[in-house]
Amino acid sequence: MDTGGVVAVTEDSRSSLEAIFDAQYERIVRIIAGVIRDPGRAEELAVDVLLKWSRTPKAQADGAEGWLYRTAVRKGLDELRGQTRRARYEQLLGFIGHTPSPEAVFAASEEQRKVRVVLSGIQRRHAELLVLRSQGFSYDELASALGLNPASVGTFLSRAQGAFRKEYVKRYGKR
Repeated sequence: MDTGGVVAVTEDSRSSLEAIFDAQYERIVRIIAGVIRDPGRAEELAVDVLLKWSRTPKAQADGAEGWLYRTAVRKGLDELRGQTRRARYEQLLGFIGHTPSPEAVFAASEEQRKVRVVLSGIQRRHAELLVLRSQGFSYDELASALGLNPASVGTFLSRAQGAFRKEYVKRYGKR
């Protein structure tokens, strides 16, 4: 029977989603908020990540944690890139002078802004690795979340840090 693209929710899938939600929601929110610095939006995006997981059979078969963390970082980076594009377009169109909200003023320190811009300008794999590491992930957790050989995580992390430094210097000069 054709369901018109709607996925049927069974009791098993509902209890599985609830278990993953209970176990992973807060960490996913922290990961996304670490990238975009907007806790409210991070909560919305975390729900999107969990719903995407529930609708992706391959993700459920591959193991939830790694897929969820990787997708959370990507979702945060995509949001960050969208914000950067939006800000650039608004500036080009002359929408300068709007009053930022108190949350935006509080969240926007200059160094954090620079880091977010640099993260959006480097390779996705490097940005994912740096964001997860900044969230306190161990090398083993990084390997699991990003599908890397645990013995190679240090090398990948070093390359990601180098790429970050190079992009930072290119954009902002030496500190």
